[in-house]
Amino acid sequence: MEIREKGSEFLKEELHKAQKELKLKDEECERLSKVREQLEQELEELTASLFEEAHKMVREANMKQAASEKQLKEARGKIDMLQAEVTALKTLVITSTPASPNRELHPQLLSPTKAGPRKGHLRHKSTSSTLCPAVCPAAGHILTPDKEGKEVDTTLFAEFQAWRESPTWDKNSPFLERVYREDVGPCLDFTMQELSALVRAAVEDNTLTIEPVASQTPPTVKVAAVEYGSTNTCALSGLARVCRHRIRLGDSESHYYISPSSRARITAVCNFFTYIRYIQQGLVRQDAEPMFWEITRLRKEMSLAKLGFFPQET
Repeated sequence: MEIREKGSEFLKEELHKAQKELKLKDEECERLSKVREQLEQELEELTASLFEEAHKMVREANMKQAASEKQLKEARGKIDMLQAEVTALKTLVITSTPASPNRELHPQLLSPTKAGPRKGHLRHKSTSSTLCPAVCPAAGHILTPDKEGKEVDTTLFAEFQAWRESPTWDKNSPFLERVYREDVGPCLDFTMQELSALVRAAVEDNTLTIEPVASQTPPTVKVAAVEYGSTNTCALSGLARVCRHRIRLGDSESHYYISPSSRARITAVCNFFTYIRYIQQGLVRQDAEPMFWEITRLRKEMSLAKLGFFPQET
């Protein structure tokens, strides 16, 4: 009996130790399980955070790339516009070099037999004129008709000289008010009145773009711009005409197809405004009369374009 009791007590102690060790192992397993769950949760959060950060970086990179491409496109457009203006400016501004002096700027270089009426710059044949025997009230000097039979209108010349003293874009000045009323307004008065107003505003702001219509669009190019009219209908006149050009107003992605006649009218007004800007910026180094005759020629171009005359496109 004593041996049996000792054996039973020993077994109870061993069982108690085993239960205690098992409880410790259960607690350790529970702790490790919680650690594993916590690590898994942190891993999921880290993965989600990395994915979101990568997505954000890709989105920002795409936005920067799109902005850079837009800036590049705008820069190229400005470069093309500046190159066109420089080319036009070279034909407008009279220059003279020691190797090839301009006889218009240096009349003393003319021989006595050639000191009579002189032709102007080749780019502006209409600027060639000699003074007409009528005294301009504002100028106070004599203006004489040239050999082509032109004669300065003293009222128009006085208005131009008054404007030239302080060139501004104030449409209330007699000179600009007359040009707007007699030439610019009628030249840009198209059948589609709403679009005409937008075109006039864009021309005044120098934000109108005229583009040639591509004969064939590559199949891989997707045109995202909104186009009005078609190559067979002018968006300004509404008439069925072959349209080889289209216009874009400012930064808008919309395009409007225009006929050769509408293009000639817009171009005539743009040429006038370009020359006026050159005068305002002090880039035209001419006397008042040649400048006046160039403006008169540009006004004549607007009148002819309004009447339907335009150069044939090849």
